[in-house]
Amino acid sequence: MSITRTEVERIAELARLEIPAEGIERMTTELTAVLAFVATLDRLDLSGCEPSTFAPAGAGLRADVPDADRQLDPSRATAAAPASENGFFLVPPIVENVNP
Repeated sequence: MSITRTEVERIAELARLEIPAEGIERMTTELTAVLAFVATLDRLDLSGCEPSTFAPAGAGLRADVPDADRQLDPSRATAAAPASENGFFLVPPIVENVNP
């Protein structure tokens, strides 16, 4: 399976990546190689293999109960903040609105 230059340009656009024109060709080649490698993995016969998992089998969850000794009053939490309003931190926007 190969990936086209147009697909790389579209993926870059969706990911908001600025890839220089000379890098598009290299990225096309590299992504095609990655997809070819994944295709080889897909052809492996794993019928005799047990599925494996790395999650601990006995991982228990604690009860979701508030602990009054560990709660922080919002006014104390925002006291040292450069800006706050009604118990919330005010922060500058980090993503511009591209879809007004």
